[in-house]
Amino acid sequence: MVNTMELMGIVISLLAFAYAGWLYLWVKKQPQENTTIERISILIQEGARAFLGRQYKLLFSFAVVVAFVVFVLLPKPIWQGVSIQNVFMALSYAAGTLFSAFAGKIGIEVATIANGRCAYAARDGIKPAFMTGFRGGAVMGMAVVGACNLGVCLVYMLLADPQAVLCFSFGASSLALFAKVGGGIFTKTADITADLTGKVELGIPEDDPRNPAVIADNVGDNVGDVAGMGADLFDSNVASLAAAIVIAANLDRMSEFKLNVATVFCYAGLGLLASILGVMTARIGKNGNPTKALNSSTYVTTGIYALLTGIATVIFGFRFEIWAACVLGLLVGVIIGVTTDYFTDDSKKPVHNVAHASNTGPAFTILSGISYGFLSTMPAMIGTGISTLISYRLCQNIDPAFSSEYALFGISMAAVGMLSIVGMIVSNDAYGPIVDNARGLAEMGSLGDTVLEITDELDSAGNTVKAVTKGFSISAAGLTVIALLGTFMSEVNSAAAELSLPLVTGFDVMDPLVFFGMLTGAAIPAVFSAMLMLGVDRNAQRMVAEIHRQFREIAGLKEGKGDPDYKRCIEIAADGAIRELIPAGAVAIISTIIVGFIGGVPAIAGFLVGNIVSGLLLALFMSNAGGLWDNSKKYVEAGNEGGKGSEAHKAAVVGDTVGDPFKDTAGPSINTQITVVSLIASLLSTLFLTFSLFG
Repeated sequence: MVNTMELMGIVISLLAFAYAGWLYLWVKKQPQENTTIERISILIQEGARAFLGRQYKLLFSFAVVVAFVVFVLLPKPIWQGVSIQNVFMALSYAAGTLFSAFAGKIGIEVATIANGRCAYAARDGIKPAFMTGFRGGAVMGMAVVGACNLGVCLVYMLLADPQAVLCFSFGASSLALFAKVGGGIFTKTADITADLTGKVELGIPEDDPRNPAVIADNVGDNVGDVAGMGADLFDSNVASLAAAIVIAANLDRMSEFKLNVATVFCYAGLGLLASILGVMTARIGKNGNPTKALNSSTYVTTGIYALLTGIATVIFGFRFEIWAACVLGLLVGVIIGVTTDYFTDDSKKPVHNVAHASNTGPAFTILSGISYGFLSTMPAMIGTGISTLISYRLCQNIDPAFSSEYALFGISMAAVGMLSIVGMIVSNDAYGPIVDNARGLAEMGSLGDTVLEITDELDSAGNTVKAVTKGFSISAAGLTVIALLGTFMSEVNSAAAELSLPLVTGFDVMDPLVFFGMLTGAAIPAVFSAMLMLGVDRNAQRMVAEIHRQFREIAGLKEGKGDPDYKRCIEIAADGAIRELIPAGAVAIISTIIVGFIGGVPAIAGFLVGNIVSGLLLALFMSNAGGLWDNSKKYVEAGNEGGKGSEAHKAAVVGDTVGDPFKDTAGPSINTQITVVSLIASLLSTLFLTFSLFG
């Protein structure tokens, strides 16, 4: 049965690639006849490719070093005897990095051709512009999830080793962590600089071609929000599958029911199929609402997935308790998305209230935005907790002899369910930067006010949906790492059984080792976030100084007669991002290893719990507060609270400037960070069990 489900997953993955190819050709065929837009699109494409090339070159060196370490240590240290499995572990890790890099590269290639075509299509109305932007994003959605399912299926089919899948996931996660960090620093360096020097200092429009930072800003949208987020969601999906497969494989080995791994592969494949069908149904009328169209596609995909998995459960004899946990995770994900939408949508009260507060200055913009940001975390945190609790209770009585194992499997399948429609989520997410670029290109290409109004509406929908997808992915990462905590216990007990040591049944928070780990783990997301935002701060200051120099030294630049040096700003953003890329991620990884060797298994268990709780809270807060400030600015720019140029507008721009590294650098990077440290803990569990200072 497992082989059948793996083959089904491979076939559906290939179908997703074929559909992605058709969508890519459709987007490429759309007309683009504005020479200015074409010239700038090429600049954006060249800048994005150049940065991605430099970033991947650095990460390739990092991956080679880590692959060697994996070879030396996993599954057992080579000084205990070199095994062919050590080679397989290293190759699985390398495959994870390559598949993750592929996901980012695909996104860059399609986004940088879809942006100009989306802008040009807006001349004919909102419908063709929306379809161009959405189908451009859907190429990435299909490719990312197709690559994820294909990679996991091939690794397990060839090696039949759950730990190899963990190594594959670690490869995807480690590359995603650094890709998201580097892309986030690049994009927010340029975005902040463009806003502050353009809107606040000079009073010129957001995407005015006189501003040397605008092209770097557009490049950043692609390397951060497309390549980085693609790698991020690829990582989350692989990690959820890896956690479920490890627990399912143990259950298949121990219990009488032998279809647990088959269930994971079946539900994952049907999730991709549901996403393909959901993308096919996406439509918008001539005067339609793009936000409604995007959300409707998500709801349709959700319904299709629940139906398909329900039918499969009946046909193949899977456990209905597992199906219920999976669907529960998906429904909670949708509910979290809806609550996130309330706090970030520019038609809702929180955005209006923050915009109104901006009339009294930026201090009140910041204060009100932070307050609503903190409020917004509660529904998602409670939703994740409820999903964990109910899925645990649903599955713990499947087999009384293995109640705790099935309970953890239920949690892992809730995470798989929440990420089951990730193909649609990535499509919606990649739509955002495409239409954001399209808005800028429409202004630089002088396509007129009507086109700008259409692209503004598309961009606003992109910001709203992007905030929803980030809340969705962060909450899914929360469920995933809770499942990975179960995976960690499973790996520890497997090692303990081999070494004839007592099995671990739980951890006492009053144990000083556990408490030490909790406090250390809780601090890591805050330190990690601070390092990323300080990186943005330092880099943005360098770019601001460069723009001041250009306006001072290039004759006629303010009047639109001189040519700005766009490439210099792109170089500053890229150099700074590459410089800041490794330290923050290295701190998270090295801290995990140090805590493990100091306090052993109890300290690492506490470390993971502290890291998960603190990380989820900070990630949700920063993502939602940033989206709230961004849409408050856009609400003012739409003519409310005094409109463009007013005091409220200047204050709202400051709020958006603070929110940019919140929502696009630190916030979405934290969920990758907590996944990475959870995977490291599981992979090194045997070492932490046998070598520690106080454990």
